[in-house]
Amino acid sequence: MLFNSLEFIVFFPIVIALYFAIPHRYRWVLLLAASYYFYMSWKVEYILIIIFSTVVDYVCGIKMENIPDKAGRKKFLYLSLGINLTVLFVFKYLNFFSESSWKVFDAINQNFVGLNIQDNPFLINVLLPVGISFYTFQTLSYTIDVYKGTTKPERHFGKFALYVSFFPQLVAGPIERSSQLLPQFHKDYDIDYLRIRSGLLLMLWGFFKKVVIADRLSLYVNEVYNNLSNYEAINTLIATYFFAFQIYCDFSGYSDIAIGIALVMGYKLMVNFRRPYFAENIRNFWGRWHISLSTWFRDYVYIPLGGNRVVKWRWYYNLFVVFLVSGLWHGANWTFIIWGALHGIYQIFGITTSKWQEAAGTKLFGKSHSLIKLANIFVTFHLVLFAWVFFRANNIGDAFTVFGNIMAFKADDLINIFTLKADMTIAIISIVFLILVDFMQQRFSLRKVYYGMTVPARWIFLILLLVSIFVFGKFEEQDFLYFQF
Repeated sequence: MLFNSLEFIVFFPIVIALYFAIPHRYRWVLLLAASYYFYMSWKVEYILIIIFSTVVDYVCGIKMENIPDKAGRKKFLYLSLGINLTVLFVFKYLNFFSESSWKVFDAINQNFVGLNIQDNPFLINVLLPVGISFYTFQTLSYTIDVYKGTTKPERHFGKFALYVSFFPQLVAGPIERSSQLLPQFHKDYDIDYLRIRSGLLLMLWGFFKKVVIADRLSLYVNEVYNNLSNYEAINTLIATYFFAFQIYCDFSGYSDIAIGIALVMGYKLMVNFRRPYFAENIRNFWGRWHISLSTWFRDYVYIPLGGNRVVKWRWYYNLFVVFLVSGLWHGANWTFIIWGALHGIYQIFGITTSKWQEAAGTKLFGKSHSLIKLANIFVTFHLVLFAWVFFRANNIGDAFTVFGNIMAFKADDLINIFTLKADMTIAIISIVFLILVDFMQQRFSLRKVYYGMTVPARWIFLILLLVSIFVFGKFEEQDFLYFQF
């Protein structure tokens, strides 16, 4: 079930009405049933994977509580890790690794061995379960925290199952920690007009980013990236810039809607985006983009590897490995691995050249901190943009075709910008509005400004936002980009 669907428009108010109508002690039953229904609307059978993972991690958590020493708890941690990662590997990565290994073996055979081998790679014909990477990482964080003793195991199976499958953030995050979300399921939340209003407003902003900006931009991006040979440099360049804002609005829009839905019911989910395209370096970018994932990798991969408390070469190795794994987490394709590797290289390069960058900034712009900051934002954005090409391209060959097209750019091509259709003109205006909003958010809280307005002014703003969504939005029920991960 998509947030931007008629089915959800019916589903959401019914769930909220029932949620506040029934006693607190039964709410977990309603939310668990709603979450399972929400997920089964894609493919009924795949709910079995979530239930299986839930049972495994619930049992492992309870077992670890009764074992005082870490060595004894470790076998249940390994059991949880092994089962969950095996399921993830089979459904998401088996075909990729099988096909890649077969190509390597076939190349070696043709060039060096010369055997007459006709076998094809072993492949399984299954659909990727929606959001499997998200809920797998969420439940793994629980068992790891129980093993470390930082979280007590949840003994209420129903509420633990709800933690694993909570429908607002089930299929695309934020990836919540058990220490933050599980205790909230034990609290009773009454109807709070101000809280509900805040949640609905955040949902509206998320829908604006999704259906007005992201889905409109996707029309142009998909057309160009799926037919690169038919388009010139300027079209490819525009599509690449558009994709940067498409993926930002699509994913942050989903997060805003998810956080808003939860807030209506009283639950607080973590902020997942903080104006990432205003980052002044790549490290800062990852402190603003998909925060729940970047902090997950920091806590469960980077720090266990040694973090930065090791010799320099090992520190750089740790950074690179984390971003390589992050790329693989996003998808079973070499384009995602290259994307992750690029961000790892960016991080290492940024650390090793930080003093040179400061000196260069001072030499170019003197003591003008504003100009230095603006230059850093500009460079960081374009480094991210370069990596986005691999993220979006259908394959590595297409990525280099994109770069080849862009390199053929001529100043005369700029005239083609004025031939963009009305759809894209609306998108560009929306992007400018988005940048303006994010810029203002850097300086002060727009939430406080909104609530400081008079009641009629707030209603006018809400009506304008609703009208813009219904008039300019694209309602073809396009999937959110991160559903594929």
